[in-house]
This record gives sequence, C-alpha cells and structure tokens, in this order.
Amino acid sequence: MLRLPYSWSHSLGPLLVVAVSIMLFFAEPSSSMWLAFDREAIAQGQWWRLLTGNFLHTNLNHLQLNLAAVLLLWSLHGQYYRTGHYAMMLFTLSLGVSFGLYVFEPTMQWYVGLSGILHGVFVWGAYQDIRQGLTSGWILMIGVWVKILNEQLSGPSVGIAQLIQASVAIDAHLFGAFCGLIIIICSLIKLQKSS
Repeated sequence: MLRLPYSWSHSLGPLLVVAVSIMLFFAEPSSSMWLAFDREAIAQGQWWRLLTGNFLHTNLNHLQLNLAAVLLLWSLHGQYYRTGHYAMMLFTLSLGVSFGLYVFEPTMQWYVGLSGILHGVFVWGAYQDIRQGLTSGWILMIGVWVKILNEQLSGPSVGIAQLIQASVAIDAHLFGAFCGLIIIICSLIKLQKSS
C-alpha cells in the first residue's frame, strides 16, 4: 500500500505552492498584469517577474493540470521534501527556468505556469530515489528525459495547448530539468567538500 508523506515537513512546501497558485488564479487578471513573465516589463527592470510568472496559469485547466502534478510529485517523492530546502529549490528552479527563457528564447514574450519548475522537481526526486537504490528512480529519470527529447523533436502537444488555451512552453520543461540536474550536481559537490 502507498504510504503518503503526510508530516508537515514533507507537505508544507507543496501546500504553499498550491495555495499561492490558487490565490493568484483568483486574483486574475491583476496577477498576470503585475506578475507574469513579460519580456518587455522584465527589460524595464521588473525582475520579480522572473520568479512570480511561474506561479500563474492561463486558465482553470492549466491550474488543475499543474496542481495535479504537484500532488503526484509529492506522493512520489514527498518523503525527501523539507520545507526550507523545497522552498529554496523552487526559488532556484523559478529563476533558472525564467532566466533560460529570457536568455535563450528571445521570441518568448510572455510565459506563465509551474510545468518548468515541476520538471526540475521531478528530476531531483528521481535522483533521490536513485540514491536510495530504487530501480524506479532510474525509470523515472530516463522517462522524463525521453519525454523532454520527444518534445524537442516532435514539438508540443496540440491537445494540451488546446486545453490550456496557450502554447506549451516545452523549452521551460527543458530548462527546468537542466536546473534540476544543476541542483543535484551542486549538492554532490557540497557533499564531497564536507566529507
């Protein structure tokens, strides 16, 4: 039977993500006006958008898809979450995804959504499973990279784009996954220095 990580230290981070995303959704259209990744606004000095745009959504379907993914990742890897570390990881992934879009995707003018961050959380969680000697960690790690490669070669899902009423930002998924790898590498370097 599946044992879910109910303790506060494992659950508070994902619960905060859910709460913030829902509050921002109900604050639309003001939240998007002031918080979405908007290239022109960022260029004019509104740097907070590099962080906040990741927590906004185009419509209810988009919000529900991403919150379901938050719940799924928590059920898979929540036992590894610690509130402070989870918050730092989301902060780092948010900046990494948005910075990647800003620098490497100059045609991306506007972006919202958690999916880029969630790909990074997925990679990090799969690695934690691998560290624990779980074969499922390797399956998840290979699976997420196959998905990302498929998106890069075949393009975004038309069905998802119709559902969320926006283009699927597949490069955000790529940048999020790479940022997840960078977090893993940094933690390995830190462990090596401390030993």
